[in-house]
Amino acid sequence: MNRIKLISVISIIIFLIQCSKNLYVIEMNGRFGYIDKKGKIIIDPQFDLAEDFVEGLALVQLSIRTQNQTIYNSDDKSEVVAEEVAEVINGNWAYIDKSGKIEIQLNCYDAKDFSEGLARVKLAVLSEYGYYINKWGYIDRSGKMVINPEYYEAGDFKEGLAKVELYGKYGYINKKGRIAINPQFNFAGDFKEGLARVELDGKYGYIDKTGKIVINPQFDSAQDFSEGLAAVSILHKQGYIDKSGRIAINPQFNFAGDFKEGLARVELDGKYGYIDKTGKIVINPQFDNAQDFSEGLAAVNTLNKWGFINKKGNTIIDYRFDYVFDFKYGLAKVYEGALQGYIDKSGKYVWFNKI
Repeated sequence: MNRIKLISVISIIIFLIQCSKNLYVIEMNGRFGYIDKKGKIIIDPQFDLAEDFVEGLALVQLSIRTQNQTIYNSDDKSEVVAEEVAEVINGNWAYIDKSGKIEIQLNCYDAKDFSEGLARVKLAVLSEYGYYINKWGYIDRSGKMVINPEYYEAGDFKEGLAKVELYGKYGYINKKGRIAINPQFNFAGDFKEGLARVELDGKYGYIDKTGKIVINPQFDSAQDFSEGLAAVSILHKQGYIDKSGRIAINPQFNFAGDFKEGLARVELDGKYGYIDKTGKIVINPQFDNAQDFSEGLAAVNTLNKWGFINKKGNTIIDYRFDYVFDFKYGLAKVYEGALQGYIDKSGKYVWFNKI
């Protein structure tokens, strides 16, 4: 067995193990819990909110508690009253393991999934003027605050860096909380494939991890790099560039999505289809809406109903759903009439419940 085949076999084995161990969020009577791939309830519905498992932990909300205190919203600095938005002061969030055991519990306004070992949390911090203001910080897997809440806006750690906003400008910090790239941009995206998109003077370009501009800001809009290419907009049309900044696929689309599994969804004349990395249309624009490919299938919409196609454009699961999510570890969450549930790749329900 050659090296490539061995790597492929190992990847398949790892994927199957992940599938067998993965849990999926369900909702019953307004409470959230988790099932396994066979549809068996593993963690009883008991949470106000629940997110997917990431890095072995899932973010859940246990309850909301109130506190009489005037605070200031970090988005627009406007004053709000705590009785009207009680969760701003105390949102009882927790991270659980796959047995349902609470590993970390904290009271904060907001919290996000773990990414590269750290999770964003938003706390109401007492200012020097005697009022509270919401700011983002980061905790580790023990729940310890390792980067103090001092940012109005912040992103997850990606490739070792996280975007943060200070005094109206965006830069990046490292996992020690130190400024790695000085705040200087009007907008900053996450690092993907070694580059991050930034905006200066109304135009988008890309920087490397030293903060050096490697693709000059020149685009009307831009997306993250994915599989070596990034969608950009020039004169109201979208195409793709490579990491040298060279145009790889001429701007010609009304919309251009990320490349996933070798294909990208595009929109022409109000219809969605898919192209390959040469720009060749491999699935003709014919759908009213479409999503990225995931695990070999893509969700597409025709006449307000969603189904799934393969990379040849063949219908694999009929158009019968009101809304769907991408396949993840072998299952896709779907809504069909009065039902919500999960289907496998044959379109069969493994779990469903009335809404």
